[in-house]
Amino acid sequence: MNPSAVAITGIGAISALGAGTDAQLDGLRKGRSGIGHLEVLDLPFPELFFGEVKLSSADLAARIGDRADRSRTALLAILAAQEALEHIPEEERRNMAVISASTVGGMDRSERVAIHWLNGDLAQAGVAFGHPVGDHATLLADRIGANGFITTLSTACSSSANAIMLGAWLLRTGRADLVLAGGADALCRFTIEGFRSLSAMDTQPCRPFSDDRGGMNLGEGAAYLVLETIDHARSKGREPLALVRGAANTNDAHHQTATSPDGEGPFQAMRQALAEAGLAPMAIDLINAHGTGTENNDVTEQTAMERLFDAMPPFVSTKSATGHTLAAAGALEAVFSVLSIRHGFIPINLRTTSPIAGLHSAPTSAVIERPIGTVLSTSFGFGGNDSALVISKV
Repeated sequence: MNPSAVAITGIGAISALGAGTDAQLDGLRKGRSGIGHLEVLDLPFPELFFGEVKLSSADLAARIGDRADRSRTALLAILAAQEALEHIPEEERRNMAVISASTVGGMDRSERVAIHWLNGDLAQAGVAFGHPVGDHATLLADRIGANGFITTLSTACSSSANAIMLGAWLLRTGRADLVLAGGADALCRFTIEGFRSLSAMDTQPCRPFSDDRGGMNLGEGAAYLVLETIDHARSKGREPLALVRGAANTNDAHHQTATSPDGEGPFQAMRQALAEAGLAPMAIDLINAHGTGTENNDVTEQTAMERLFDAMPPFVSTKSATGHTLAAAGALEAVFSVLSIRHGFIPINLRTTSPIAGLHSAPTSAVIERPIGTVLSTSFGFGGNDSALVISKV
């Protein structure tokens, strides 16, 4: 095996399915959905459905030993990262690269006091220092003791997939020995209002790749992966969970919020990721698709998949269980890909009633137990920022 192959040696996650990778595995194998009405967050959307983490910010802070007045994004990030790093000694963490993705950043925290600012009360103006999207990454690095390369990526829904791709590139080019890559996003009013203004929100639990789909359910969560070359991992006595075999990012430059009708950007991202992995399409056992449940995404994404694959492999959108976790989605679904490989199963694409008219395939409608060797995981963002990861067993 190539000694510079990028190994995944640790994973951590929190989503609407629960806290920790065991909760993610249990939910996926049981076909459970975490989508429902808001129970924890005080946001004015009682009619909508979300993939809400059922822990308050105080609960999250208590679990990680931190302050509850942090941004929820940062609290989610720290919890997931700590799980991913359980096997990494403190002395190794110091020079570790940290690549963390977000779109919300500290916006959820700023929203709590924004009305006071608008009314001229600046007593809590210091909250604004936690607003920038990169603040969570600084807090995360500080909490885990990392003093090396630290950066934030924000490329909409492909953000944390791109974090993983950048981490793999740093390792392959010798710019890092150890990388923590992933992302986090919390639900907040600004994001919800934005997607609602685009008529992209379903008023029912979402139905990705279904002909009667009505939009997305926004979710929240965080996921992180520890990356290192396979030689470096084994020199430290760590056995890889899976490999990042290939990755690609493209842009079809078609529209601010929509992919091109023929799915050119998604097609090229998937094709190029397979090429970097040195694999033919027939090598893919499962596609963990982006699958937001919106009219544009699902039809263009499935069009691109059917163009790439002569015989479609099983494909699913796990957003039917977690909601769309925005910048965290790529890393969360990479963790799901690792779980499918390690435990030998295909998750269910929940609530599909009928295939999309005019297309030739349908997502998997039941949990299937079978060996999984290679997963193609896709993340497609606003502005045409399209990314694909190829994750394989060791």
